[in-house]
Amino acid sequence: MTFTVAPMPQLTVDAAAPERLTQFELDFATKRRQARRGWAIGTLVLVSLFAFSAWIGDFFKITQVTMPDGAREWRWIIPAGLPRLGEYVSQTLPTLRWDSFWSDFGEWFWRWKTWLKLLWETVLIAFMATTFGVVGGFLLSFPAARNLSPNKWVLWLTRRLLEITRTVPDIVWALIFVFCFSVGPMAGVLAIGTHACGALGKLYSEVNENIDMRPLEGVKAAGGTWFDQIRYGAVPQVLPNIISYTLLRFEINVRSSSIIGYVGAGGLGQEFRTAMSFQEYTDLSALFLIILATVIVIDYGSEKLRHKIIGMEDRP
Repeated sequence: MTFTVAPMPQLTVDAAAPERLTQFELDFATKRRQARRGWAIGTLVLVSLFAFSAWIGDFFKITQVTMPDGAREWRWIIPAGLPRLGEYVSQTLPTLRWDSFWSDFGEWFWRWKTWLKLLWETVLIAFMATTFGVVGGFLLSFPAARNLSPNKWVLWLTRRLLEITRTVPDIVWALIFVFCFSVGPMAGVLAIGTHACGALGKLYSEVNENIDMRPLEGVKAAGGTWFDQIRYGAVPQVLPNIISYTLLRFEINVRSSSIIGYVGAGGLGQEFRTAMSFQEYTDLSALFLIILATVIVIDYGSEKLRHKIIGMEDRP
């Protein structure tokens, strides 16, 4: 019996390995330098734009000043009205003393009954406007999504409509509707609702473009129409995000409805206008606290409602 011993495999050393390693290091160093150069250029552009914007907005001025000895030098001058901001804020704060706290507090909120009534009107304006905005934005968001629109012309027209409604500020819409429907909450509802429709339609359409298209293809394969695909394939996927955006928009609309009343569209804005006209500065701080407390309550309730809908109320 004979045994055959297989030859040992020959170990070969790749002479090009050190060169490849060196080339890898060179490429890495080159990309690192390019990244640093990009960050440096981006930072320089950002600082330049900020400085130019501050100069255009009169946040500061660089001017030549003549010194007492006749010499001239360039100086950075802050606008004279900027220090008055602290003075204005101090005028809005009431005088509260420990020995007469409740009487001072009652004098601060001396129109609380009227303010609460107008606050309720403000919340109702925001609620109605949010309802109109959600309905309009929801219906327009599907033809405004690239993956769901029936054709390119419907996509183009829907997107232009949403752009127009959200480009015009809500206070401008309020001025238009006040002219059409006279002074009152109706103008506020239509103004905020029109602006909210454009804003929510944009947000909803972006959510629609991120959905999984396979459920819609299944509905289509089963003979479903375009509306069936939206109803059974798209809406269940986007519903949690739509609820979140809707609750956020309601909070925004409460703040907006308290401002557009300044032009006669109802709500607390009328009181802001009256307080500023008669220079009742402490009333401004009282109204601000009322709106702040309202927004906090709405934010807390919206969070609880959203967590309950998506099933997070029992999570730590």
